[in-house]
Amino acid sequence: MARTPQKKTKKKKKKKTKDPAPKFRAATGLIMFLMLIFAGLGVRCYFIQYKNHQHYVRISLVQQRTLTAQQGPRGVIVDTRGNILAAANQTHVIFVDPQIVERPIETANLVADALGMDAAEIAKTIVNNRNKRYRVIKREASEAECEAVAGLEGIHIESQWKRYYPMGRLTSHVVGYVGHDGAGQAGLEFVYNRELAGESQDAYFLSDIKRRPISVLNQSETLPIKETYGQGMILTLDTTIQGFVRQALEKQWRAFEAESASAIVANPKTGAILAMVSMPDYDPSASKEDLTIQQNHAVQDWFEPGSVIKPIVVAMALDAGVIKKQEKIFCEDGRFRGSYKGKSIGLISEYNDHEYGDLTPKEILIHSSNIGMAKIGMRMGGDRLYKGLRLFGFGQRTGVNLPQESPGLLKNPEKADSPSYSVTRLPFGQGGICVSGVQLVRAFSVLVNQGRMIKPHVIQAFVDADGMPQRRHSGYEIASQVGYIIDPDIAKYIVEDALTAVINDPHGTGKKAAVKRWQVFGKTGTAEIARSDGRGGYEDDAFIASFIGGAPAEDPAVVVLVSIRRPNRKLNKGYTGGTVSGPVVGEIIERTLTYMDARGVPLIEKKQEIPERLKFLTEVASSTLTSQ
Repeated sequence: MARTPQKKTKKKKKKKTKDPAPKFRAATGLIMFLMLIFAGLGVRCYFIQYKNHQHYVRISLVQQRTLTAQQGPRGVIVDTRGNILAAANQTHVIFVDPQIVERPIETANLVADALGMDAAEIAKTIVNNRNKRYRVIKREASEAECEAVAGLEGIHIESQWKRYYPMGRLTSHVVGYVGHDGAGQAGLEFVYNRELAGESQDAYFLSDIKRRPISVLNQSETLPIKETYGQGMILTLDTTIQGFVRQALEKQWRAFEAESASAIVANPKTGAILAMVSMPDYDPSASKEDLTIQQNHAVQDWFEPGSVIKPIVVAMALDAGVIKKQEKIFCEDGRFRGSYKGKSIGLISEYNDHEYGDLTPKEILIHSSNIGMAKIGMRMGGDRLYKGLRLFGFGQRTGVNLPQESPGLLKNPEKADSPSYSVTRLPFGQGGICVSGVQLVRAFSVLVNQGRMIKPHVIQAFVDADGMPQRRHSGYEIASQVGYIIDPDIAKYIVEDALTAVINDPHGTGKKAAVKRWQVFGKTGTAEIARSDGRGGYEDDAFIASFIGGAPAEDPAVVVLVSIRRPNRKLNKGYTGGTVSGPVVGEIIERTLTYMDARGVPLIEKKQEIPERLKFLTEVASSTLTSQ
């Protein structure tokens, strides 16, 4: 019988119990280590919070501050009497940092109560701009308003320098204006932006995580900011005379529904511009979307001068000896066809088909004869005409300190496509010549100044913040270099004899510029406007009516130019220089000389309050007035 194998039973091994001591020691070590770390952190915090508090505050401030250049206030601009034309005024901006306002409704109510504003709008500004750091609540806030909101949650105050123009439109085209960035955009503000700009100073701003400035830190937390003004500027303008000119010019510009108009009053002995007005004008403190109104027509426009150029050409011809004062020149009874160097000159006729016979040079100016001037041009020849007019400053800028001055245009008739045409038209201001208003004033000042060239200028002096003159401008700069343009006796004859006859003679074209108290001299000009469509020729019924004159004729104190572009002929009021611009020149001369003759009266009806910082300019202006 077989035996059944029996299963072997395994003996169970007894598990050994692990010693807990190593784990306990590890845990204890870890706890001790952590306790040491926390103890170290505590000690570190103690040192940071108490022992080295100021050190870490300084580090924190450095990390939160951004160094930015702050522009100092711009220098003041005053007229020759010390009246402020442009100055810097410190204003305050109240703004909110929406990210740190925890109770927007409460903050909005407090701000609204202090500023008299709508709380709902302020709350909306805060809530809708939570991701922003700078939102303006109020610009140009008063000191009292700033004090009322100081310390409110998330509310900050920033000081800014704003340019203001007390005279407004009166001097807009000369002074110009600054843009939102504080830089000059037009006029003297643009040309002399570097001189007028205040000195840049470093200032610390509280910044966000991206280093963007949020607000200016308190004075105690930042570098001291010195208010370093830019250079001040004293102009030759007299705002009283400027007011006379603007009033008279605007009235006529509107009455004739003209496109534009300009006027200049200058001291012919020194070249100092006493007044310069351009219409339409603009408010330098307002938004200027229409750039066309910024155009200074007295400086930037260039146009064919027409008959106002005739006295210059007659003076040149007398000086060259090609005509004599008492010589009779036959004016062909109103219609002239001839030739120059064998070439036809075409047909030349007189204004309104007047018929003149023999005329002296003075009578040619009295009647403004085109034919007489054409014959004088033929005697002069193209080269001599060109060189003479260049000497009088045509075809080149005057350097009057104002932007975008036009150089005008002057072509040598001998180099023209038709020399015979050009040499006979140039003497009465057509073809080959375009001028600016300030060029005409300079040229007539040569006649008044007994043949000597002067430099038109609108700046009398620059001064520093202490009132010390840094640079003076003088109209004699060119005179010393060029000397006499023509014989002084001829210049005197043109002014005191020929051009006074234009005013006094019954047939003179300048009768409407006469005034009772002073003897006026002058010349009219009615220029056609050339087509701009490339077809050549002139526009129909489109004219520039000009008059240039001065007084007193025996010793002129002023030269005055008025030019009015496109007077509306449909009004049937006239369109010539004598009719449109002559009366304006007469009014300006009379009011200006009356004012200059009574210098003891108040210069302006209401004396302006001049800030203490700026009074030095008034004193400097007064002290330099006699040398202008």
